[in-house]
Order: sequence, then C-alpha cells, then structure tokens
Amino acid sequence: MLKTESEMIIKVDENDNVLGAIEKMEAHYKGVLHRAFSILVFNSNKQLLLQRRSLSKYHTPGLWTNTCCSHPRFGERTEDAVNRRLQEEMGFQCELSERFDFIYKTMFETDLHEYEFDHVFIGYYDGDVAINLDEVAEYKWLDLDAIKLDIEKSPEQYTFWFKHLLALFEDQIRAYIAR
Repeated sequence: MLKTESEMIIKVDENDNVLGAIEKMEAHYKGVLHRAFSILVFNSNKQLLLQRRSLSKYHTPGLWTNTCCSHPRFGERTEDAVNRRLQEEMGFQCELSERFDFIYKTMFETDLHEYEFDHVFIGYYDGDVAINLDEVAEYKWLDLDAIKLDIEKSPEQYTFWFKHLLALFEDQIRAYIAR
C-alpha cells in the first residue's frame, strides 16, 4: 500500500505569494502550484548526500534524489519545515541557507503531477546519518561529477526535479561548494 498521508500544504502563485491551503494529494492530483523545498547537503570532501526514496512513497518510489525534499505545511515557515524534514528523513540537522528557487512541472505515470515552487537550501555536514526507513531506502555520498555521469548513464534512476535542479544550477552549486 502506498503512503498517502493527508497534509495541508501551501498553494502559491508564480511569485510564491500564498493563495491558501490545499491538501497535499489534491495538489498532486490536480497539478496545483504549491511551495516545496529541496535540500543539498555536502560533506567536507564536497560530496553530496543522496537518498534513494522509499518504495512506499506515493510517487517516484525507489529513485535517487537530493538529500531531502518536501513541502512546508500550511502556516509553517519554509525554514522551519526544512529543519523538521531533514531531521525526520535523514536523522540529523545542520545549518542550511537558501541559495535559489525555481518552478518545475511534470506528470508521473500514476497521473500525479508535480507543479512546485521549489526553494533550494544548501548545507554542510560530516556526522552520522540515521535514515527513516519509511521515507528513505538508502543513502550515499557522491561528488557532482560522479552524479552527472550516473545520471547520463541511468537517467530513469533519478527524480525529475533533482535532474532539473542540477541542470539549472550546477554552476552556482559548484561555485558555492568551492569556497
């Protein structure tokens, strides 16, 4: 049985202005633009922490993606949601800073849509990872070159938004981690 937990998230316009609350699955079935976030956590070796999504996820189960991604709840600050979900999914917290945002839209084979105003946060962490098996099947640390090569070889093994994020912001990400 796929996980379909009811949760109210934030419906937004193309400028990220709040338009109200919408139930998470309704947003995904109807393709309504809503607020989301993606987290990229690097270690001191400049490797990105990737997760493979749990097989019980309601869309894209078993695919590799960025460290953590989710939605703020209606009434929750995005910065608070980022820290909450990183702890819930990956079992740690670290300092995170918002670096950029983008809108993407795609439809999955299950007739679910992703139409998200995605805020991208970057952080650094060298400690232990304790994944939540309800959310994450496994994890690994890889440098950006290895990730790009693997995406070229097996694009179907990665989430749409992660591939899109890397394509849009690779130069900015590399500049950020090079400092």
